[in-house]
Amino acid sequence: MFDKFHDECGVFAIYGHPEAANLTYLGLYALQHRGQESAGIASSDGHHIRNHKSMGHVADIFTPEVLGSLPGELAIGHTRYSTAGDTVLLNAQPFSVACNKGQVAVAHNGNITNAGELRRDLEREGSIFQASSDTEVILHLVARSRERTLPGALREALLQLEGAFSLVFLAEDRIIIARDPHGFRPLAFGQMELSGGSICYVFASETCAFDLINAVYLGDVEPGEMVIVGKDGMTRERYAPVRAHAHCVFEHVYFSRPDSFVFGRAVEESREQLGRLLSLEHPVDADIVVPVPDSGVAAALGYSSESGIPFRQALIRNHYVGRTFIEPSQAIRDFGVKLKLNPVRHLLEGKRVILVDDSLVRGTTSRKIVRMVRGAGAREVHLRISCPPTISPCFYGVDTPSVAELIAANNTVEETRRFVEADSLGYLSLGGLRESVADRNHDYCYACYTGNYPTELVNIQELMGAKDRRT
Repeated sequence: MFDKFHDECGVFAIYGHPEAANLTYLGLYALQHRGQESAGIASSDGHHIRNHKSMGHVADIFTPEVLGSLPGELAIGHTRYSTAGDTVLLNAQPFSVACNKGQVAVAHNGNITNAGELRRDLEREGSIFQASSDTEVILHLVARSRERTLPGALREALLQLEGAFSLVFLAEDRIIIARDPHGFRPLAFGQMELSGGSICYVFASETCAFDLINAVYLGDVEPGEMVIVGKDGMTRERYAPVRAHAHCVFEHVYFSRPDSFVFGRAVEESREQLGRLLSLEHPVDADIVVPVPDSGVAAALGYSSESGIPFRQALIRNHYVGRTFIEPSQAIRDFGVKLKLNPVRHLLEGKRVILVDDSLVRGTTSRKIVRMVRGAGAREVHLRISCPPTISPCFYGVDTPSVAELIAANNTVEETRRFVEADSLGYLSLGGLRESVADRNHDYCYACYTGNYPTELVNIQELMGAKDRRT
């Protein structure tokens, strides 16, 4: 659901296509849901890296003229929603630098949990930072490395990082892809066969980016793996020892597009299963199942299918709401929610409604939607949430509120139900969530639901402070 969790970022990389920048643009367009704040593309013609980035949406930034200024057969791209660093153009990615390893650009999805201490160490040694994003730290580590080759310098830099990172690097003649040893954030790879039989390699946060450009999904970059693609083809190496996997389960609950494969699993399949198990765990005698669009739709379909209660699209979302709008000077109650959602009254009047949403974080938006459904004539409103209560903030690339603002961390289920003004409230259990994503080998991170973090957070107070400043 909107206005609760903020998607972190989407990354894309391509090697070996004469229209690399154009395909990167299309890839970012498919990944736009992962960040609407800024976007950028860096390309190389084999000799020079050119970089263009701006605030706003992908389609508005990359005009034909801009794409024409980004020649070459290799490129990387990024679309951003800030989870660390301010909302300014300086923090837009890719970042680029010229150093003794040549020209290098980087784009990053995730959150470096020890970025603060690394930055302080680098500044003491004379490094000058332009941005407040944690991604810039990575470039400084590469530039200052005594390793003579770029892969060597990158390997050394990666081993100093803690937290979540899926990285795409662009050098003048190659791309380098790397994923953190726990595999928090997704990173898929695929290929395209060009006329003449040559192979083009592509990498993206989600496979929906491959569909748009007719690339074939081959698999995922493994946690702790570095992939180098250059004139000699693709080489894969492990740069870090094997660690316990910690894939972000919220990718399947909310982040990813339902038409993507994420962590090797179909997102739509996971979401429908969330709804089916939610129906079994929290049944209710009602007339219709209504999703909160768009992310509640698949779970609501699963709930309806399992329960036999009819599915109805009784909330219509306006997809054309911009980042800013002019509010009427006369205050209208719940104006922001009304701008984005509108009830279909004739479907709701006199009905007992099961309202299905993907998550409940602060509770304020959920309360407004419950009120809206009731105001449209619903006789009862039963809220069902397709994940467990969110009790802990995330430090791995999800912009969750601080503990003080998480309603489930400070209230019982009954207290939360009274706050959102629903007739009943039911969350999916942790076991149900595990089953829905087929997590038989404990490969997922559930820290936001359990408070058990998969990495040692040395600077937890600093991270909590940053979280409080952002909310």
